Amino acid sequence: MRMVPKMRESMPQTPIFPSMLGSSCSGQVQPEMGEQCGDPVYQDGCLMSGSLEALIERLVPTVDYYPDRTYIFTFLLSARVFIHPHEILAKVGQICIKQKQQLEAGTEADKAKLKSFAAKIIQLLREWTETFPFDFQDERARKELKEIAQRITQCDEENGTIKKSISQMTQNVLLVLSTRGQYQEIREKIRQPVMDKGTILKAKPQSAQKDILSVCGDPLVFAQQLTTIELERLGNIYPEDLMQIISHMDSLDNHTCRSDVTKTYNLEAYDNWFNCLSMLVATEICKVVKKKQRTRVVEFFIDVARECFNIGNFNSMMAIISGMNLSPVARLKKTWSKVKTAKFDVLEHHMDPSSNFCNYRTALQGAAQRSQSANSSREKIVIPVFNLFIKDIFFLHKMHPNRLPNGHINFKKFVEISRQIHDFLTWKQVECPFEKDKKIQSYLLTSPIYTEEALFVASFENEGPDNHMEKDSWKTLRSTLLNRA
Repeated sequence: MRMVPKMRESMPQTPIFPSMLGSSCSGQVQPEMGEQCGDPVYQDGCLMSGSLEALIERLVPTVDYYPDRTYIFTFLLSARVFIHPHEILAKVGQICIKQKQQLEAGTEADKAKLKSFAAKIIQLLREWTETFPFDFQDERARKELKEIAQRITQCDEENGTIKKSISQMTQNVLLVLSTRGQYQEIREKIRQPVMDKGTILKAKPQSAQKDILSVCGDPLVFAQQLTTIELERLGNIYPEDLMQIISHMDSLDNHTCRSDVTKTYNLEAYDNWFNCLSMLVATEICKVVKKKQRTRVVEFFIDVARECFNIGNFNSMMAIISGMNLSPVARLKKTWSKVKTAKFDVLEHHMDPSSNFCNYRTALQGAAQRSQSANSSREKIVIPVFNLFIKDIFFLHKMHPNRLPNGHINFKKFVEISRQIHDFLTWKQVECPFEKDKKIQSYLLTSPIYTEEALFVASFENEGPDNHMEKDSWKTLRSTLLNRA
């Protein structure tokens, strides 16, 4: 591998995320240098592409150079699409050895720089372990980390400062891995929708049945409790989880099975939470027998969704709207005729899917700008609609190639993906300003929810079918349920 430490002193540094890209990341650029030889290609001072080897080399510090944090984050996040983290570590170790040998074989002045060089390598490893600690779940990655550390500690045998830093770094990694392991062991089981056969086939359920308004009648408090749940679940999603989506898509496209593509339980749990909240909203509405009370429940959820919007909790807001738009709820015309729908219309306007959810994206951008200048945690909250966030990453990945015709990695594409993931990580790190209410949280997380079938039964019992299609559906549904009994 070629070593070009002198070039690095004048290499353009990767700018901060907001100004890195224009409107396209297709990679169709006029290279200023290195199109055929694999050296990185820049345009207007921004890194556009390069061979994997050249990009790895750019990651490794020298005595006179240290990569900026944006580059470190983008490369370490995206490189896993092409190469396993432990393999990157092995290559970093090889470069470190060569640089160390060059310094040791040089002048006394070069030898004096060994400690400074070692400190920079440790800094890089520290940033790696802090930002992507789960790369080190792999025993091979831990082995490579240990080998690099052993070589670097030889540069500071006098006072052991570097050795202490490595020891602390290793302990921190093991602590994080242990914490995540405990979380996965105790994570809640997926709450399955249920059908209460004892009440669903009766004209009237028990009058003592608890509903949402008996648990919490304040829409703001309820929205705050939803936000605490959202932030807790977001806290357990990591950048590696999000990049697994791309790795998984590539493995499907290539009809291969990569050993590091594992089930991302945290993503599934978060997606499940959205679905459960939607079904809970529909259940709470459909299970109420009296129309007046049912109308109150609908209006309550509209107010909760509005409070979620004001907080910046777009995911819960979308889940609530989705629940109220499910067919068993939407068909309750007599109930909706009594609802003051002006506020609901505003909410649906914000979540209008036309023009790629343009209205929502405008609102999200406003919340993000508010978050950047906010002084309080309350104003910093930004919780995007997670399914749309994932779809944005999906389309960025599918629209632009991983590699350019000359074999270079399309680094510009991965900068944009990394920018979006970096924004997400910033939002998920916001400290929740709301105190947990155990009673409300317990109801939200454990209250039974109906299956789609049970929702239709409850809906038809509350407001009978009003056309031939609904009458046929209701007849078939009752027959099916009676046969099961």
